[in-house]
Amino acid sequence: MNVGSPKIVASLRWPLRLTLITLALFVTYAGLRAISEAVYNDGFPEALAVKVELLPIVFPVHMVTGGLSLLLVPITLFARGTTWHRFWGRLTASDILLAGVTAPFVAWAAPVTVVSAAGFTAQSVVWVGLLLVGVWNIRHGRIVAHQNCMLLVAAVTSGALFFRIYLALWAGYGDRHYFKDFYALDAWIAWMLPLFVMAMILRYKSKRRASLNSA
Repeated sequence: MNVGSPKIVASLRWPLRLTLITLALFVTYAGLRAISEAVYNDGFPEALAVKVELLPIVFPVHMVTGGLSLLLVPITLFARGTTWHRFWGRLTASDILLAGVTAPFVAWAAPVTVVSAAGFTAQSVVWVGLLLVGVWNIRHGRIVAHQNCMLLVAAVTSGALFFRIYLALWAGYGDRHYFKDFYALDAWIAWMLPLFVMAMILRYKSKRRASLNSA
């Protein structure tokens, strides 16, 4: 049977929708939880509780803006081609700038490890850098380049989700004696892996587009 037949496509429609709904609910939960932790953080582990004490203003601001980015980035992407895209885009850009600027302060305030602090700092630099390049591209009418930058921004944003997922998996199945080592590794791979995957996807699409245009 042809995998592109209407019957196959129809049979995959509901599983795909269910997957997207589940993903949307998970992202929403993670974003709202991060926002709530800016205020309700009594259950924080000691490593994070210290940051709350050292940064009574910066830490909550980062948590709120970081949590909002998980909600705003998908909304902005889904609003492409609508009259609301510019509004959501500007709101998202402002939020990411604030979250990105505050990230290094949070990372280096009593860091769990120097490597993890460097990882979070690198993430914020790449995050804000891609955002600024994307804004520059759209202001100069480079729509495809702007879209690519924003997809890369979304990939880096997803690092906040993967960081929590990997950390939870390690807490459940890993060796607690190596927690700090894994924490440091997680601070890098959580955002670098999705960024790499997205970059490869965009590269493939670019090559395919070029081959079709030259045919």
